Amino acid sequence: MKHIDLHKLADEARFSGFHRGVLLWCALIIIFDGYDLAVAGIALPSIMKQMGVSPTNAGFMVSSALFGMMFGAIFLGTVADRIGRRMAIAICIGLFSVFTAAAGFASDPVTFSVMRFLAGLGIGGVMPNVVAQMTEYSPRKIRSTMVTLMFSGYAVGGMLAAVVGKGLIESYGWQSVFLAAGLPVLLIPVILKSLPESMPYLIKTQQVARLQALAARLDPGFRPQPDDSFDLPRQDRDASAPIGKLFQDGRGFSTVMFWVAFFMCLFMVYALSSWLTKLMAGAGYTLGSALTFVLVLNFGGMFGAIGGGWLADRFHIKYVLVGMYLLAAASITLLGYPVPTPVLFVLVGLAGASTIGTQIVTYAYVGQYYPMAVRSTGIGWASGVGRSGAILAPIVIGSLVAMALPLEKNFLAIALPAVVAAAAVFCIQHSRAAQGPARAVPGMALD
Repeated sequence: MKHIDLHKLADEARFSGFHRGVLLWCALIIIFDGYDLAVAGIALPSIMKQMGVSPTNAGFMVSSALFGMMFGAIFLGTVADRIGRRMAIAICIGLFSVFTAAAGFASDPVTFSVMRFLAGLGIGGVMPNVVAQMTEYSPRKIRSTMVTLMFSGYAVGGMLAAVVGKGLIESYGWQSVFLAAGLPVLLIPVILKSLPESMPYLIKTQQVARLQALAARLDPGFRPQPDDSFDLPRQDRDASAPIGKLFQDGRGFSTVMFWVAFFMCLFMVYALSSWLTKLMAGAGYTLGSALTFVLVLNFGGMFGAIGGGWLADRFHIKYVLVGMYLLAAASITLLGYPVPTPVLFVLVGLAGASTIGTQIVTYAYVGQYYPMAVRSTGIGWASGVGRSGAILAPIVIGSLVAMALPLEKNFLAIALPAVVAAAAVFCIQHSRAAQGPARAVPGMALD
């Protein structure tokens, strides 16, 4: 009987059309996800005006989606390791497409918030699954680059929302940008057909024919035999209690540090995505100029993600992230002070690179840290716990805006979490993880 190690096949595979296809579909899903998430911040000034809500209440309206994302990331990230990743991704796309579109029909804050909560389940749930998918099938030498390149679609979605949103809101009202978000539901059958299933799930359900086809796509020289037996390293096999495994083999402390980093980074990301338009409008910029800042923020996020992934494949990913978080603290703080407009655009771009981009690199880091069998679970719990920071951000910054504090204090409140996140990432310990993948990934040497 011939034993085939799928983990080794995936690690050592040469980049091919198979990888290009996985990257394309995962990136497209993240673009849809990024659009659905950014659209509320883009439309927020118009929604506040039409519904007559205060900044504090508007913060709660935005946070309703983030609250849904917390539950979605934990539940749909964990359940994917049991029902299969493709089905979990399809469920998520259906949720965020249908209910984001439904929010466009809302005429009061409560209905809007309920629809955004339901959409948030899908928005939050899809992230850990596509990160796990991309991590699982990327060749080891370019894994960080592949994951961050895929996740840069999140910034592309945010830019799409800013560009499309400006024209649609002016011509058809804020509802139109939400209705446009319903289109991805039409792609669910194609995505189900095109994406490969997760390796541990195929092995657990003993789908030998599909495993042979997968092995042939990873290694063109592979020739299936009737007695082929597929296996994964011990730490990558399916576990009966995946949540508990996040705290086994010396991973407990680092798991908590990942949660702290996610909390702090998501606080910054959603504080900026939800309130940058309003803060800049309050500083005297027109709505069009304020939306341009959102575009620059997401453009910076895309470059930060790709650049951070490239650096993480060549240096220790932990120290790359520490540097990125410290850059976030500096650039966001400086946004609160009077500077020439060109300098301000540079600072906004750097803020995007070091918050949105850094969050994407942090996803790549946590995806590489955990064994394959609990990868979706590990990413899902880190993302889910971090969502509490995302939930608090619009509310906290909304309260500060309502207090009419100086602009620099608002941005200082957004910048301080970056220092805490840098310290948390610095404390992550690979030497106590006691599992193969963390030692195998370039740029992730033991402490």
